[in-house]
Amino acid sequence: MTSRRVRLGSVNYLNARPLIAGLGGAADAYFSVRFDPPAHCATLLDAGEIDLGLIPTIAYHDRPTDLVVPGVSIASEGPVASVAIFTKRPMREVRSIALDTSSRTSVALTRIMCRRRFGITPTFARHAPDLSAMLRAHDAALVIGDPALFADRPAVEAALGAPVEKIDLGALWTEMTGLPFVWAFWAGRPGAATPETVLRLQATRDAGVVASDAHADAYVAHTPAWMPLARRYLRENIQFGLTPRMLEGLAAYFQEAAAVGVVSAPATPAFFAAEPRS
Repeated sequence: MTSRRVRLGSVNYLNARPLIAGLGGAADAYFSVRFDPPAHCATLLDAGEIDLGLIPTIAYHDRPTDLVVPGVSIASEGPVASVAIFTKRPMREVRSIALDTSSRTSVALTRIMCRRRFGITPTFARHAPDLSAMLRAHDAALVIGDPALFADRPAVEAALGAPVEKIDLGALWTEMTGLPFVWAFWAGRPGAATPETVLRLQATRDAGVVASDAHADAYVAHTPAWMPLARRYLRENIQFGLTPRMLEGLAAYFQEAAAVGVVSAPATPAFFAAEPRS
């Protein structure tokens, strides 16, 4: 047992619920949990306000001496459903893209796809994740997380008086590389996680995956019509491991990010130690 609770910083989206379900409550003497947008989790690590953050993978380049919790991530292979470019024009005609301020990994992926897939060099502008407002001011918009997953596209199209296409960035990545994409993982300074911490987070992942329908239902209880989508998302779109194949996809992403100048050189994550399971 640690002398104080391990402070976790989680993203505030549906896709994180299986990774933190049951953690941080009043009865949990081991973990505390706070929720923030993905881009803020790395900032909290810098400030020493959390011990482990579920950080956007690209943020690892800012803290390359940090360690990653093995075996746990938010990943996808093929459509991810919750990271997308919404566009009013064919992508090869897009000249400006609004970028969700919640995101860093997805912003870098958007830049990669603009160059590698679409052959365009649009202007980029940071914007709060309000799809209608983003598309009123720009040709296209990158939106992540719940706002992308649950976007009411017909309402947006009615407000704009124009059709809007949703382009799934997870699907594009797998089509381009044949590999999964790792969106986020637990990371923190050396010493922030003991082998017991790692095993607890891995066990939470396992239990969360088994109970994913229940987590989906609870998360969208305020809007029951979303339950089928939320269940399907956690079952079919999101994966929660960190396999060698996923690490291969992560390495390819880091290389692509370096090629477009998002980072100076691709990082190679190092990992916290974990005791082998019996």
